[in-house]
Amino acid sequence: MNSDPKHNQRQKGRRYEWQAEQFLIFRGFRILERNWQAGHKEIDLIAVHDRLIVFVEVKAGLTDRYGHPAEWVDRKKQENLISAARQYILEKNLQDFDFRFDLITFFEGRLEHFPDAFQTS
Repeated sequence: MNSDPKHNQRQKGRRYEWQAEQFLIFRGFRILERNWQAGHKEIDLIAVHDRLIVFVEVKAGLTDRYGHPAEWVDRKKQENLISAARQYILEKNLQDFDFRFDLITFFEGRLEHFPDAFQTS
């Protein structure tokens, strides 16, 4: 048993990401990537449905002590996700797709899905 807090936090994060993945699959998405990295930037899930590719950030909070998990995706985090998504699109040479950024949160035991959570500028 590992008592390292960072390890335990990563394990919890992976469980929430798995639940988010199952949520998307149930809605007809196919998962293309999990924890895709572009340098130090990471996209939790990348999914596709028809001609729509969705870049998904997953956040979880047990209490409102630090606010709702959706509030944690600030402008800096959005810019990192956009930058990583652009790199993914270039590396995979994706054309003729629509793209969207979704947020899936787990808050007070509930999964919440925020499609098109933010726009690129």
